Amino acid sequence: MSSAFLQEAAERYTRANAATLEWMLSRPTLKSGFLNTKLNSITLADYTSADGLRGPDYTYGWIQGRGLEAIVTHAGFFADRQPELAQRLDQTGRHLYALLTQLQSADGHVYFRYDADMRPIRAEKDGRVLSQNPAGEIFTYSDAFAAKGLIAAAYRYRPEDLPRHLAYFGRVIAAIEDGRFQMDEQAELGPAALAAQADDFGPRMILLGAAGMLERLGLADHAAFAERFIPHVIERHLDPQTCLLRNAPGDDRCNVGHGIEFAGFALDYSPTAGNPELVRILERILLSSLNFGFAEAGLSLTVSISTTEKLSPYQPWWSLPEAIRTAALAWSITESPESLSAWQRADEAFFRHYWRGEPPIAYQTLTAEGPVDYVPATPDLDPGYHIGLSLLAAIRVAQQKRVVPSGG
Repeated sequence: MSSAFLQEAAERYTRANAATLEWMLSRPTLKSGFLNTKLNSITLADYTSADGLRGPDYTYGWIQGRGLEAIVTHAGFFADRQPELAQRLDQTGRHLYALLTQLQSADGHVYFRYDADMRPIRAEKDGRVLSQNPAGEIFTYSDAFAAKGLIAAAYRYRPEDLPRHLAYFGRVIAAIEDGRFQMDEQAELGPAALAAQADDFGPRMILLGAAGMLERLGLADHAAFAERFIPHVIERHLDPQTCLLRNAPGDDRCNVGHGIEFAGFALDYSPTAGNPELVRILERILLSSLNFGFAEAGLSLTVSISTTEKLSPYQPWWSLPEAIRTAALAWSITESPESLSAWQRADEAFFRHYWRGEPPIAYQTLTAEGPVDYVPATPDLDPGYHIGLSLLAAIRVAQQKRVVPSGG
């Protein structure tokens, strides 16, 4: 049973990723030359300037950093399977690497949103678009995603650039650990926002996603921060009764997708496999997040830890591929039927309810009534990051079990 599922899933994931990348590569770039995935996932209409902050006049640094990591990683995966696709990915990857390097070099940061002249801006709730403050010693999620992408790309294209990108990454880690990491990038960057934000585990979770990548690039010495981040999150955020992760210590809310993502990144860090108790906890976080989080089609954005009531009608796409990744990694270590079942459950829900196939993209958000025009963070569609990299991790598990997907 498991062998047949692994074989079929690995081949389907390979096809899905290839199709998404082909779709993305076929699209014209933004005016600034960056990736353009500005498409309404429901109507399939391209966003235009009339769509304001969703439109092509605005570039999201967050998305470009994630896209670079995804393109480079997929180029390596498809190098032997589909060389022509890999070549096209590398061509785009080199171009995007140069653009993102130039952007980050301006003042040592990458920002959430840029205007048509590539100036960092923020938007007030009343619709006003204002200049964003220089980040200075503050770092953000956009810095985190950019640093990861730049490291992956430099390793493949310009190894001589690695030291400076690793140093950038190190500055992001330091900012998290000494209170200079701002989570709300749509607010004015500065001390006021830092003082007001909760002690959410999100920053450590996102950066933890680099640990496995660094190991696979032969840069394990730079992944040692994971030894601090993993116990920090578990000791401060894990609710022992439900095995859910509190967004912040004392908070009743749990973003189940973030809990699943944390567990997956922790399992992707190879020393974790040698700690059976830690593996058990991470597997329980996965299973509890799925059990309490599943709604009509996918996983509710937020649940209450005290009542396990679902607090949001929104069921975003990204948490299901992350669940596929986490369940596959957990099963690769434990071979428990519960983790295999979790993998199959997340797989079935994602490809049944979210995956459009034609075109090879996913609905961004569903509710009980179906797809809804709710943009979680950025209007650009996932450029091979949540879906592509998650499915790649599951394919690697299949390969470890001697199930090799075809290149089709």
